[in-house]
Amino acid sequence: HQELMTNDRGLDFLFEIGSLRHVPRGWRQHLGFDIASDLEHTYRVMWLALIISRMEKAGDENKIMKMALVHDVAETRTSDLSYVQKVYVEADEEKAADDIFRDTLVSDYRQILHEFEERTSIEAKIVKDADNLDVDIELKELEEQGSKLPAKFSPQRTNLRNEKLYTESAKKLWDKIQNADPSHWHRTMNKFITNPDAGK
Repeated sequence: HQELMTNDRGLDFLFEIGSLRHVPRGWRQHLGFDIASDLEHTYRVMWLALIISRMEKAGDENKIMKMALVHDVAETRTSDLSYVQKVYVEADEEKAADDIFRDTLVSDYRQILHEFEERTSIEAKIVKDADNLDVDIELKELEEQGSKLPAKFSPQRTNLRNEKLYTESAKKLWDKIQNADPSHWHRTMNKFITNPDAGK
């Protein structure tokens, strides 16, 4: 038993959070592509939330960053259930989150996660919008790779845009994503297109 007691709660927490990079998004089963892990998803959600906050000129950025950081943390223990799995399985995310943060130096973040789950504050609404928009960005990336599945999700995603997104800024971003070119950011840096003399 001594070997099981060498780590303190802080180290256990850090190793557990790191394991999010091995937790697949629930919809991977249905898409069949190598999509973002929970950890990769969280990173872009943080940036999306910040951008939405500044577009809206609303919310406490510090709280938004913290909330985005923890929004899927319970999935280290519950996994990310797909829409099919949720028909049959109910994860106890409250208990998972309680246990993850218990006796750590960041136990105060449990309340931030609770606020996100309540969806009443502007910060929680912004982070949830970011959480949803990351799905649409990844669907656009998959479309770029040749997948036909994003088109099949279009009716559901359009309904989500109209019925589930909280902020007008998120809706505007959603509209832009539909016609966006995922490769534009790097193709415009091609020296043979923008600057023939570069690199000589």
